[in-house]
Amino acid sequence: MNPSELLHGVRDAISVRRVFGEPIERDGVVVVPVARVSGGGGGGGDKDDNGGGGFGLSGRPAGVYVIKDGSVSWRPAVDPVRIVGLVVLSLALLLRRR
Repeated sequence: MNPSELLHGVRDAISVRRVFGEPIERDGVVVVPVARVSGGGGGGGDKDDNGGGGFGLSGRPAGVYVIKDGSVSWRPAVDPVRIVGLVVLSLALLLRRR
C-alpha cells in the first residue's frame, strides 16, 4: 500500500459519519448520537520503493443531541468505568495525604 492509498483510507475512516450517527426520530423528537473519534496513521519506505504503513482508529460514545419543539439540548453519555476509576483515584490520593 502506498502512502497515498493509506491517507485515502484514513480520510475515509475518520469522518463526520463516524462522529455523528444517523438521526433517530420518534414522536416528534429527534435524537442524534455523537461519538468521540480519534486516529492516527503513518507510513514509510526505502530507496527501493518498498513501503508500508498503517493506521488506527478508536471511538467512544460522547452523548446525544435531542431536538424537541424547535430547541436542542445536549445529553452527555455516562461512562461508569471512568466514574469508578475517578472515584478510586480520588480516594487513593486522599488516603495518601493522610
